[in-house]
Amino acid sequence: MTSSIHPVDEILPTPRLLALGLQHVLVMYAGAVAVPLIIGRALKLSPQDVAFLISADLFACGLATLVQCIGFRGVGIRLPVMMGVTFASVGPMLSMATAPEIGLLGIYGSVIAAGIFGILVAPFISRLLPLFPPVVTGTIIMVIGISLMRVGINWAGGGIPMITKTVAGETGLFPNPGYAQLQGLGIALFVLCVILALIKWGTGFLSNVSVLLGIIAGAILASVLGVMHFEKVATAPWADIVLPFHFGMPQFHLVPIVTMCIVMIVVMIESLGMFLALGDITGKTIDRDALTRGLRADGVGTLLGGIFNTFPYTSFSQNVGLVSITGVRSRWVTIAGGAIMLLLGLLPKMAALVEAVPLVVLGGAGLVMFGMVAATGARILTAVDFKTNPFNLFIVAISVGFGLIPLVAPNFFKNLPHDLHPLLESGILLCALVAVLLNAFFNGLGSAEQAKAEAAGVAAAATH
Repeated sequence: MTSSIHPVDEILPTPRLLALGLQHVLVMYAGAVAVPLIIGRALKLSPQDVAFLISADLFACGLATLVQCIGFRGVGIRLPVMMGVTFASVGPMLSMATAPEIGLLGIYGSVIAAGIFGILVAPFISRLLPLFPPVVTGTIIMVIGISLMRVGINWAGGGIPMITKTVAGETGLFPNPGYAQLQGLGIALFVLCVILALIKWGTGFLSNVSVLLGIIAGAILASVLGVMHFEKVATAPWADIVLPFHFGMPQFHLVPIVTMCIVMIVVMIESLGMFLALGDITGKTIDRDALTRGLRADGVGTLLGGIFNTFPYTSFSQNVGLVSITGVRSRWVTIAGGAIMLLLGLLPKMAALVEAVPLVVLGGAGLVMFGMVAATGARILTAVDFKTNPFNLFIVAISVGFGLIPLVAPNFFKNLPHDLHPLLESGILLCALVAVLLNAFFNGLGSAEQAKAEAAGVAAAATH
C-alpha cells in the first residue's frame, strides 16, 4: 500500500477480503433476517413466502451495501458499511400488517415512497452536521452500543425472555422455556473466550478474523452438542431468482406513507451518527457532501427494498463495532460482504446454512462487538472538554438517561399519541434529539467549518 492510498480505499488480497467479508455477513445475519421473519409471521404468510422474504432481504441487503460502499455519482459514502433492514420500521409495519386494507402491498408502497422521500431530503438532513460536535456524537454512539447490548445479551440467552403464544384459547406473553439455558449460555461463553483469546494472542490476520473464527468454533461446538440443525439446509433449493414485485404491484395509502417517511427521518438521523462514528474509527473526515451521499444511499437502498419485496434499509451498527474490533478499515471488505449477501439471496441453500447458526453462538460475538461500539463513544468523549466546560457533563448525563428510557421502560410513553411512537421507541433518536437540544442550549451552535474541524480532530486522534 502506498502512502497516497487511505486505509478505507485499500484493496486487500482476495482470500482475506472474502474471509473478512464473510465475518461481516455472519455478524449482521441474525439482525438482517429478523425483520422479514417478524413481518412474515404477522401477515400469516406461508413458510415458502417467509423463506422468499428472507432471500429477498439478503439480496436487497447486498444491493444496498454495494451502492453505499462502491458509491456512484452523488450516492454512497464509500466507507466500510453493511446495510440491513432497520428495526425502527418494525412497529409501524406491524400496525400496517394488521390492517386488512393495507397489508403487505400497502407496506411496500409506503417503503417505496419513503425511499424516494429519503433521496430528496438527504441534502437537508446532512446540513445538520454543525449540530453534532464530539460531545453529541460521542454520547449518541455510546447509547447505540448500550442499546445494542440488549440484542447481544438476548442472542446469548437464545432468543427473547417472553414469547407470544396461545394457551386455553387466550393469546398472551409467557416466559420462553428455551431462554437462558445453561447449555446455550456455555456456548455463548465459549465463543466469547475464543474471540478474546484470538484478540490477545492472535497476530495479523488471525486477530482480524477473531469474530469469524469464534462464530465458526461456536457453530462446531453447537453441532456436536446437537444444538445446530441442518434440516432446512437439506430441503432448501440450490438456486432461486428474486424478482421485483413478487407479491404484486405495491399499493399507496397516505397515512402509511407519512408514517414511513417519519421512520425514514429517524433512520437517517441514526445513520448520521453511524457515519460520524465510522469517520472516527477509520480516520476519514466526513464532510457535508459525504453525509449527503451516505444518506441518499439510505434512500436508494429503501427504494430498492420496496421494489425487491423487502423493507427500509440503514447502516448496521453491529458492523461498525466489528470495524472497531478488527481495525480493518477497507470498504472493499464490506463490498465483499455485500457480494456475499447478494449471492446468499440467490442461493437459498447457502442462506439456510448461515441461518442454521444458533443465536447463542452469535450472542458470544455480539457482546464483544456491541460493547466496542459503546467504547468507541466513550473514547470520543475523552476529547471533550469537561474540566473548563461543566455543561458538557449535563449534556452527556441527561442524554444517556433519555436514550435508556425505551430500553429499561418500554411502556414509558404508552399514553402519548400513537403516531409519536415511531419517534419515542428509538432510544438512539431520543438521545440524539436531547443531546442536540442541550448542546444548543448550553454551548450554542457552531459553524459548519468548526464542526468539520472538530470531526477532523477526533478522526486524527482515532488513528493514534
